[in-house]
Amino acid sequence: MNTFLGFGREHVERHYRKTGQSVYMHLKRHVKEKASGAAGGTLPRRRNGKLFLDLELNRDFNGEEYEYEDEAKLVIFPDHFEIPLPNIEELPALVTIACDAVLNAASAYKKQELESWEEEIQVSRHARSLRQQDNGVRIPPSGWKCQKCEMRDNLWLNLTDGAVLCGKWFFDGSGGNGHALEHYRDTNFPLAVKLDTITPDGADVYSFEEEEAVLDPHIPEHLSHFGIDMLQMQQRTENGHHTDNNARPRVSEWEVIQESGMKLKAVYGSGYTGIKNLGNSCYLGTVMQVLFSIPEFQRMYVGSLQRIYDYSPLDPTQDFSTQMAKLGYGLLSGQYSKPPLKSELIEQVMKEEYKHQLKGVSPRMFKALVCKGHPEFSSNRQQDAHEFFLHVINQVERNSAGSENPSDVFRFLVEERTQCCQTRRVRYTQRVDYLIQLPAPIEAATNREELLAYEAKRRDAEENMRAPPEPVRARIPFTACLQAFTEPENVPDFWSSALQAKSAGIKTSRFASFPEYLVVQIKKFTFGVDWVPKKLDLAIDVPDFLDLNRLRATGLQAGEEELPDLTPPIVLADDTRDNSMSSVDSPEIDEVAVMQLAEMGFPLEACRKAVYYTGNMGPEMAFNWVIAHMEEPDFAEPLTLPSMMDPAPSSSDSPMGPAPLANSPPEESIAILTSMGFPRSHTIQALKATNNNLERALDWIFTHPEEEESDALSDMGDTEPNNNAFSNAMNSHSDSTLSPDQDTLGPRIKDGPGRYELFAFISHMGASTMSGHYVCHIKKEGRWVIYNDHKVCLSERPPKDLGYIYFYHRLSSS
Repeated sequence: MNTFLGFGREHVERHYRKTGQSVYMHLKRHVKEKASGAAGGTLPRRRNGKLFLDLELNRDFNGEEYEYEDEAKLVIFPDHFEIPLPNIEELPALVTIACDAVLNAASAYKKQELESWEEEIQVSRHARSLRQQDNGVRIPPSGWKCQKCEMRDNLWLNLTDGAVLCGKWFFDGSGGNGHALEHYRDTNFPLAVKLDTITPDGADVYSFEEEEAVLDPHIPEHLSHFGIDMLQMQQRTENGHHTDNNARPRVSEWEVIQESGMKLKAVYGSGYTGIKNLGNSCYLGTVMQVLFSIPEFQRMYVGSLQRIYDYSPLDPTQDFSTQMAKLGYGLLSGQYSKPPLKSELIEQVMKEEYKHQLKGVSPRMFKALVCKGHPEFSSNRQQDAHEFFLHVINQVERNSAGSENPSDVFRFLVEERTQCCQTRRVRYTQRVDYLIQLPAPIEAATNREELLAYEAKRRDAEENMRAPPEPVRARIPFTACLQAFTEPENVPDFWSSALQAKSAGIKTSRFASFPEYLVVQIKKFTFGVDWVPKKLDLAIDVPDFLDLNRLRATGLQAGEEELPDLTPPIVLADDTRDNSMSSVDSPEIDEVAVMQLAEMGFPLEACRKAVYYTGNMGPEMAFNWVIAHMEEPDFAEPLTLPSMMDPAPSSSDSPMGPAPLANSPPEESIAILTSMGFPRSHTIQALKATNNNLERALDWIFTHPEEEESDALSDMGDTEPNNNAFSNAMNSHSDSTLSPDQDTLGPRIKDGPGRYELFAFISHMGASTMSGHYVCHIKKEGRWVIYNDHKVCLSERPPKDLGYIYFYHRLSSS
């Protein structure tokens, strides 16, 4: 009653011994099933939330079938003396007021739910009196297009005359030309429904006259007027985004990944506990299930449970280790995964119904802490499991300083070999990463002819407003994905230190070390014109065993010449205008290639730059350069070579020309970090180690405690720098969180042979990371188990070819 923290029965005694707090309120809820027929005929009510972000109802004793009765009492430790509540006669007035405040306060869940939504949507005043025109308009189930432009996304159906028109960005963030709004201004027809949101539960309705999203209680009748059957048109997905029933392979993706139609045997016990879905939180549940199947995470958080609890702060809700230990214990203890008793099973058979006895553990407090302050994960929207995995690793890194770090098992080094196409010189750098992203080259599909035929039929169906053909899923060999990963890629805006000018550069990546656990993400998602991630429909024959030893990095080879370790000089535009092509040291340019490009209609000076920067390697590469740079403001300006300029004065008088990466970070960046309370020397070191990136520098500071830094490194801003170290830091641009690695001893890695066995994979169903559902399959005790939210069953046919993120563990060298 002093801190207002809640504890379970097994932990309240520990809190009393630790803090000396002796007065606790004991709350207990008695749940009982309503009498049969009590809820008959009622429809499940939506909790407050916008219609287009409807949450999945929590049926755990909160639905229409159950009622409950609460009991409260004060308990005085250490004698466990109980005082029933309310008890005005025996309690002081102050205690009574405090008890009433606790009992009447909104729970943390309710507060979070209220904060998640902007406002409750109201019924439109036009819904009941809407008059629809009998003009014979019928809306097909797919193939929609704006009647005034070519837009096929963000389309709205006017409920008065059936006009299909594009919306504007202000309502839901999608692009459009505003033709739906123009139509309202011309006709005053007030209500429109977004076409791709129609489900048996409702749809997104907007009132132009009321200028807000509204509810239409008569939406089934209004849609049926235009031939739309809400019960047949689409199948609802987890968070209100939907998939077309005509897209049969997409529907089969849901069925195959969840192994629908099979009699899956439920499993119980330690390691077989499900995680409740809080509403679009399946991305979190699948990632945490996989992490806690790894021995290092089990040992760190569950094996050290008592130590973590004993040394937790007074407010354990804000302690990462405590919440990780709590979730891990819930998953691994088996206390929340027990089979039903025989008597209960018999009763269920007699009633011809089956109800899950246990719904798994709820990660609500864990999610509130881990996702706190994150613009995406703190919301109730669906998220990318890949991004959440990296976010959790980031949190583990930050909270493991000075102790065992279980994320070490994922960390590895990537060697990047960058080559200047013109001089053939190379630079080798290393960066830290926690997973590899494999491209999915559609051109390597084994059913390429089928895909081409389907695309032709789809275009024809769209043009003629017919139903789309049955989609074809691309089948890509895993070897093709690995080959695409190892192939050289162009480096945009590559600056060659040998030429001291921009040039064409290519980069290849290899493993400088192999992690103990290898995470492989298939790049199934791309961005559509509306900036929403969309998934490629493909299947990949991912192997159970993987040998990557041939991808081991080799370092600098005999006969290779390294690029000078120089940085681009500061070039002022006024100094370069007269030093372009008129210099005595005019570069060699293939004029034949220049003229071939110029004949295509590109500016002559742009063609000269393209040929020069691609190292005179032919018109094809130069053409690619033109396409990549044609939007730049200086695209048609004369070629400017920094090497032709007079060198700027240098305090070091170095004969090497431009100075190495030894400049001090910008004072404004230093001021920002020092204003947060970090020492200046530590701040300078962090900025230098992260190429003056403020966000990464802040991560670097958290993962590099000041007391662990050597005196030599602490004075880096005032001493001679290590050029190689800074070169590596500059070229380290991984999006994943860097661990405590840029110290004198190098990164903490667990290198070994590159032979692996698949032990888990996470699959995604749906058209986008912004929608859909995640499940995971984990191999335990020699058998595959499917984790689908709170349901845990033995897998009959694990869909390995449809996975999104794959987890491998290293095989022993024996």
